[in-house]
Amino acid sequence: MATNLFDLRGKIALVTGASRGIGEAVAKLLAEQGAHVLVSSRKIEGCRAVAEAIVDVGGSAEAVPCHIGNMDDIAALFDGIRQKHGRLDILVNNAATNPYFGHILDTDLGAFQKTVDVNIRGYFFMSVEAGKLMRAQGGGCIVNTASVNALQPGVGQGIYSITKAAVVNMTKAFAKECAQFNIRVNALLPGLTRTKFAGALFTHEEIYKTAIEHIPMHRHAEPEEMAGTVLYLVSDASSYTTGECVVVDGGLVCCGGV
Repeated sequence: MATNLFDLRGKIALVTGASRGIGEAVAKLLAEQGAHVLVSSRKIEGCRAVAEAIVDVGGSAEAVPCHIGNMDDIAALFDGIRQKHGRLDILVNNAATNPYFGHILDTDLGAFQKTVDVNIRGYFFMSVEAGKLMRAQGGGCIVNTASVNALQPGVGQGIYSITKAAVVNMTKAFAKECAQFNIRVNALLPGLTRTKFAGALFTHEEIYKTAIEHIPMHRHAEPEEMAGTVLYLVSDASSYTTGECVVVDGGLVCCGGV
């Protein structure tokens, strides 16, 4: 008898940075597969718009604002999840920041601290809180959105690239220590994807042209092309997969493009 390995019915999924871009695409796809999705981002308006779009097509979702760079916000978010749902099956750490685009020597302390607070500290403590819930309930899945910049730093994206490299090692550390609790932890490493977040790369014509020339598929990705990999990593289709960092980049890395 055929089994739907991607069936997420009965699962509670939290997706951060879900008001647009890759996070929005992931939230909608997980909902299509039956998950109740907690749509999270800094601003409630964007969260509500995505949650309403999911509900309008028959899915299940709610808006839960959280700035993962703020420890009080993280605490409040998980207090709410415990009180309302009592469990969390899936965490997709997708919210990130990249406030500085320019030469690494000109990085100021404010941009450095903001990037570290969100991309490293935020991911870490979101994973800690989710992991505690998952440990208590007997398992779960965490997926971290990193970047191909974790493997080779992007031009003008020094501190951002450094934090994404940290996310790769963080993924492996959590995977190693949490496997005993049936918690699987993996990462998505997107290549060039058209999102508002990556807007600087698309508005600099020379940088964009150079990037496309190095991608064997000779095009950028759309957010929806990242969502399928996340679905695989949080579903039973990947039940023996943990500690992996899946590159989705049109062939850039494997062909030496970075």
